[in-house]
Amino acid sequence: MRILLVEDDLPLATALHQSLRTEGFTANHVADAKSALLAIDTNECDMLILDLGLPDMDGLVLLKQIRQKNLKLPVLILTARDSIEDKIKGLDKGADDYLSKPFDVNELIARLRVIERRLGTATTSTITIGEVNLDCASHELTVAGKFVELSRKEFMLLKVLLEQAGRIQSREQLESKLYEWGEEVASNAVEVHIHHLRKKLPDAFIKTIRGVGYSIKASANLEH
Repeated sequence: MRILLVEDDLPLATALHQSLRTEGFTANHVADAKSALLAIDTNECDMLILDLGLPDMDGLVLLKQIRQKNLKLPVLILTARDSIEDKIKGLDKGADDYLSKPFDVNELIARLRVIERRLGTATTSTITIGEVNLDCASHELTVAGKFVELSRKEFMLLKVLLEQAGRIQSREQLESKLYEWGEEVASNAVEVHIHHLRKKLPDAFIKTIRGVGYSIKASANLEH
């Protein structure tokens, strides 16, 4: 899931960016509204974390412009404006969620997962398909009840495929969700990660649709 963080407080943005990466999100950062609109217009994000006190435009004005484009882009407002009136105004302008600063990063991550699940096929943080069980909160994978260790990229890739179970994901789509701006991507990176994942999963769990992409059959049991 590609998150665009729109925050002009660079120390906060740096710390939050690292926390998002640690939790398995692909995160990119911009510090002003103009850069945010450019990223949104070029379809470089699936979810937006928005500070309201931006240097070139009030965040609510930016949110209004986003909604005028008829975009369904999920937006979580993260701001020091913490009055009930501010929260109501933000939600009425089209935000999906509103979190006041200072905040607990664990609460932020939990709220992001709720939005993320709504975008995919999963309804809880635990996804089970057959013998495969992935806990997206703890990053733990078990296959037939046995713990299986995953690298960060393997976890991210499997998470995307499970959340989009029943839908074909092209190599380009997967790359966009695994790698951030400026991150070097080898031409066969996705194929290599798929190869390593298949060694850890049941036979034929990840299917290749030749010339199109990859998919996992949608037969999930979702648990708390």
